[in-house]
Amino acid sequence: MNSMDVVIFGIKLKLRPIAFTIPIGGGWHVYWYGIIIALGFLLAVIYAVKNAARFNINTDRMLDVTLITTPLAILCARSYYLIFDGEPLGGISEFFGFGNSQGFSGLAIYGGVIGAFVIGPIACKLRKVSIRNMVDLASIGFIIGQCVGRWGNFVNQEAYGTFTHSSWWGMQSARTISEMGEGLVHPCFLYESLWCLAGFFILHRFSKKRKFAGQIFLMYCAWYGFGRTFIELLRTDSLMIGNIRVSCLLSLLICITAIILLYVFGRNQKEHAADGSYNEIFETEEPEEAEAEKAEITESESADDNAEGEEAPQSETAQPQPENAQPENENDKENKDD
Repeated sequence: MNSMDVVIFGIKLKLRPIAFTIPIGGGWHVYWYGIIIALGFLLAVIYAVKNAARFNINTDRMLDVTLITTPLAILCARSYYLIFDGEPLGGISEFFGFGNSQGFSGLAIYGGVIGAFVIGPIACKLRKVSIRNMVDLASIGFIIGQCVGRWGNFVNQEAYGTFTHSSWWGMQSARTISEMGEGLVHPCFLYESLWCLAGFFILHRFSKKRKFAGQIFLMYCAWYGFGRTFIELLRTDSLMIGNIRVSCLLSLLICITAIILLYVFGRNQKEHAADGSYNEIFETEEPEEAEAEKAEITESESADDNAEGEEAPQSETAQPQPENAQPENENDKENKDD
């Protein structure tokens, strides 16, 4: 089999890991893996920008948090991979891939996710953004990025599993044959991509009627953790501590913890909502930051309304109101505001 040939579900494809080469020095290869990861990140940012106001987050501040968190989360993804891959690090140049034909390669999604949710709150504090609203929004962005990014693993023929023992279900390439032998293997990248796609639709739908700030984040942890636990059991390239699959154990712990917290917080809210004494679980969450964000969003909307009003022709004198004119009802007012 040619090194670029891949057979998946009986369909033969030709893959080229290198998208194009920039003529700098000896040639700078740009890989499809990096392009696909960048596309997933871009889609996540677009979603966040379009939905920030719905989460009571100022768009400019949200982008500031993203710009601070993203590069540091990438370094965390690299660090997580190197910690658990079992290979000694040759030096700082190897960490960044300098002088390496593969460049900056070897990242672990969980390292990036953990890094983002550790560094992100610090950035939120600096930019006065509600942490729980931000992690809710970021969770949907993460699952978009993971859904798209897994196809980078397909191009590189990574993240595959054990033999399927089927005549058509699975995939095979020169790499899987060299590492596993002849036979179709589980396309784990595809399983995780589809799982994340389903998770996106679920989280997006629930985000429109979330009961408390932080609910979507916990749902993301439960959903992704549950799926990753079982998908990881199929993989052949898991990061290990002894005989323990690190990502499998971590996924299971995250899933169980998230489910418990969802139950506790949900029950707590229902009990307090029943007597009308409590409307939000995280009622005291960063009031100054939340008020500042709401004020900025309101000012932005008011500025847009004023700009639209200035474009309309102004009459020098107000027109008299007919005596028999009916007052506007509440629905008319709401429609005008919309």
